[in-house]
Amino acid sequence: MSQTYNTIPRDLAAVALRLSDEFQGVHPMVTVFRCIDAARHGAQDVVGYATPDLVERIARQHLRVLALALAEQR
Repeated sequence: MSQTYNTIPRDLAAVALRLSDEFQGVHPMVTVFRCIDAARHGAQDVVGYATPDLVERIARQHLRVLALALAEQR
């Protein structure tokens, strides 16, 4: 199963733009898209829905934790 992370569902485009801007210089866009995708799937699995607001909050937290982990490795 091959999946590309260069497209985001239309309802999450604004989320992708905000998070890409917020984490510019920290994470590449593909990482932001992967976190959005993981957040969307996780929300659907846990609570049964994935609103853009919920996806954004989860993805932002993933990106923050990932940034901390990368900073500790350096």
